Amino acid sequence: MEKLVIIPTYNEKENIAGILHAVFSLNQGYHVLVIDDNSPDGTAAIVKELFTTYPSQLFLEERKGKQGLGTAYIHGFRWAVEKGYAYIFEMDADFSHNPADLERLYEACKYDGADLSIGSRYVPGGKIENWPFDRHLYSRGGSLYTRLITWMPVKDPTAGFMCYTKRVLETINLDAIRFVGYAFQIEMKFAAWKLGFKIKEVPIVFVDRRVGVSKMSKGILKEGVLGVLKIQWNSMFKNYRKKVDATNGKTKSLHTDDIAAQSK
Repeated sequence: MEKLVIIPTYNEKENIAGILHAVFSLNQGYHVLVIDDNSPDGTAAIVKELFTTYPSQLFLEERKGKQGLGTAYIHGFRWAVEKGYAYIFEMDADFSHNPADLERLYEACKYDGADLSIGSRYVPGGKIENWPFDRHLYSRGGSLYTRLITWMPVKDPTAGFMCYTKRVLETINLDAIRFVGYAFQIEMKFAAWKLGFKIKEVPIVFVDRRVGVSKMSKGILKEGVLGVLKIQWNSMFKNYRKKVDATNGKTKSLHTDDIAAQSK
């Protein structure tokens, strides 16, 4: 119950069995939670077929519709914290993230003192393979733009391959995370940074998906551009830390819901 990899899926039947086999073949004690948004291609059915192969390591949460990457991860974060996992990972299903790099992210948190480790394309040793020029331009430009607007000292703020310690996810008020697409990754890193957690970027080689269809769209890119401005603006009014109610030990939000409802 130490390490959990969260993999959100929507129409990933070509990749899901392979990525699960790759993670479990590391033999490093990883559990995997697949969160499927009612994929019409039968992704969830493939996961269920593997329950007998990995009866104590593989879990599936099925949702009723396509609700967005951010809500899938937040669903997984809550599930992981409730179950008591110490290290919680984000990873794509399409092999753009190399499962072998999970251990490097884990070691950065376990042994090097990081609260959040990021598989980074833009630190020395990191790179991207098989991307067209325009994707490179959007990604690098978006990273620079994000750093300029938020002042966050993260070179790959849109990265989606990460390891959180349980303490980070217990501290962040997940109800205050409002974005569901491109900007979700930025807001989570921003929240961790604002709360003073130590962030370490670990170089990775990011490989563009070879099978299946990319989920990138103009709407996602637009959310990223406008979302960064909203994240910085709303940070003046919103506290990302959970507040403990001394009367019953439960947590409640510190943020102003009216101000924070910026992505709707």
